[in-house]
Amino acid sequence: MESIIEFKDVSKEFEGNVVLKDLNFSVKKGEIFVLVGPSGSGKTTSLKMINGLIEPTDGNLYFKEKRIKDYNIQKLRWQIGYVLQQIALFPTMSVKENIEVIPDMLGWKKDRRNERVDELLQEVDMDPELFRDRMPSELSGGQQQRIGIVRALAAEPDIILMDEPFSALDPISRASLQDLVIKLHQKLGNTIIFVTHNMKEAMKIGSRIAVMHEGKLIQCDTPEEIRKNPANQFVEEFFDETTDEVYTQTLDVLYNGGFYQEATQKERTLPILALETSMSEIFDLLAEKDAFYIKEHEKIIGVVNRSDVFRFLSQEG
Repeated sequence: MESIIEFKDVSKEFEGNVVLKDLNFSVKKGEIFVLVGPSGSGKTTSLKMINGLIEPTDGNLYFKEKRIKDYNIQKLRWQIGYVLQQIALFPTMSVKENIEVIPDMLGWKKDRRNERVDELLQEVDMDPELFRDRMPSELSGGQQQRIGIVRALAAEPDIILMDEPFSALDPISRASLQDLVIKLHQKLGNTIIFVTHNMKEAMKIGSRIAVMHEGKLIQCDTPEEIRKNPANQFVEEFFDETTDEVYTQTLDVLYNGGFYQEATQKERTLPILALETSMSEIFDLLAEKDAFYIKEHEKIIGVVNRSDVFRFLSQEG
């Protein structure tokens, strides 16, 4: 598979401080490539070099085998979508206007822009009739980030850069948007470069993962290989330590804490989970379902919905 991005001996210094040191890796066309590491490891600096927001002190970056510094930087950025942690929708523009910003700048005709907006809203399960004319303030945080994602996709860019896009969201919204990124990638085949400090998130969505520490690349491989054969003690410990504490808990913390409803009569078909089910699995489930039954010794003892989980998370925070 051909490379679309390549870092060759890239280093970066800020005021004498070395932020990146001899970075060498390539991103293959059509993969989800994840940069993961603790704060200060150089992830975001590396990402911002790809669209020319930061220039290397030494070495070169290549986009489609041409040095990034040899491109017209504005035209290059039109080929690159960007999704930030700070959702950054334009507050005075409607959902539709936010999505079509770059297509409009590129001179797309109105009919083509309208068609693209509706197509993308449908892809992220937001009814165009209901959402295209809404303002960002009328959307939840998760809905705003969905618009941020489709805005980055709107002009059919070669690459999507995603800088910790879900870290400010609750675990249920985060799991839902992780699933959305995977679904869109499988359908559209975009190249995605994704930055996160959470190894669990990296392992879930990444085709390959680059583990960074103190400006250096420690290991670059598939999730399976990193799980089985961490390159050193740092990678092994980082894998263990970056799982949020709430993810390690089980369903019994909801039940014992009273974060559930009495199960009176089965009025609908819902999943049934044992008390030993991990919170990680619950967040993934609630990204698709709005509730589930709890069972103990094969007997249904309660029902948990999203609002129960949000109450629990609020108490944890």
